[in-house]
Amino acid sequence: MMLSRRWSAFSVFFISLCLPASAGLAAEPSAAQAAVIAQQMQRYEGRVPGAALLVLQDGQPVVSRGFGLANLEDAIAVTPQSNFRLASISKQFTAASILLLAEDGKLRLEDPVKRWLPSLPSAADRITLRHLLSHTSGLIDYEEVMPADQSEQLHDIDVLHLLEGQDRTYFAPGSSYRYSNSGYALLALIVGKASGQDFASFLRQRIFLPLGMNNTVALEEGRSSVVNRAYGYSETDGRWQRTDQSSTSAVLGDGGIYSSLDDLARWDAALYDERLLKAESLKLAFSPATRTDEPHVPFYGFGWRIDGDTLWHSGESIGFRNVILRFPKERLTVLLLSNRNDPEPYATASAIAEAFRQR
Repeated sequence: MMLSRRWSAFSVFFISLCLPASAGLAAEPSAAQAAVIAQQMQRYEGRVPGAALLVLQDGQPVVSRGFGLANLEDAIAVTPQSNFRLASISKQFTAASILLLAEDGKLRLEDPVKRWLPSLPSAADRITLRHLLSHTSGLIDYEEVMPADQSEQLHDIDVLHLLEGQDRTYFAPGSSYRYSNSGYALLALIVGKASGQDFASFLRQRIFLPLGMNNTVALEEGRSSVVNRAYGYSETDGRWQRTDQSSTSAVLGDGGIYSSLDDLARWDAALYDERLLKAESLKLAFSPATRTDEPHVPFYGFGWRIDGDTLWHSGESIGFRNVILRFPKERLTVLLLSNRNDPEPYATASAIAEAFRQR
């Protein structure tokens, strides 16, 4: 299958200030790599909900391209500037916020969560911020206890109120692993308490703007908006229906950030040096904090899944399926954002990564 003529039109280079000092002009993918991309991404082509694909190698964008549509109703194409809801890829930004505040001396990772959120029940007495970061708190999943007929959107503070009525945990804090959206919603609230400003503002002022991620936002309806927005869709009976929001879509700490390939290239660059976080903090984020029983996830750090030398995370929400794969020792990152409920993109991104790892 031949690559679309749009290839060169959608390829972009990122301003050198926001990339590692060694970054120069981007290389082109080889014919073999281009063929792998064409095969793997063909399901996103055409007048269907699409995807955005970024391949960074040695700090350079080898591929930065959109496929399909960001908005079906208005036939707006996906581009490297399209902003997708990151879903759980947001967690790495929540974790980074906590690490920044730890560097500031505003909190400690060993702080009891109840130091910051004292309204939690006694079952949370032994839970620390470290437990929240590593999904070892045992907190009850807020989606399991929210009202079945919930129609209004929940926010992070609503998660706290739901957990205030749950004087139990799945296991003793620190004794096991269970992926917890509840924990990251609470972390967002703690960022607000420790910093003296709301979570969305902290993200913008301490992470997004300093890195030049000018169009990245933790979306708060009525307070902020998303430019170049990709809307989420789900396929039902062979037809695509817009399914952009659910009752949990306004919870920020576990998945409420919108971003693009252009901005996430800047984020990736910052993970190689100390322009944002100190080396010690990056090491904490990228080091195994606990074992897991999830596929391709032997360990979890702080906002990152760890599989050998691979750092990655998926992000799945109604109408969105995303994944980031980083191979720091090889200076390679593959990022796939999609505004549709299927397919799950891990296998696609992995196949594309392998094509570049075998150069």
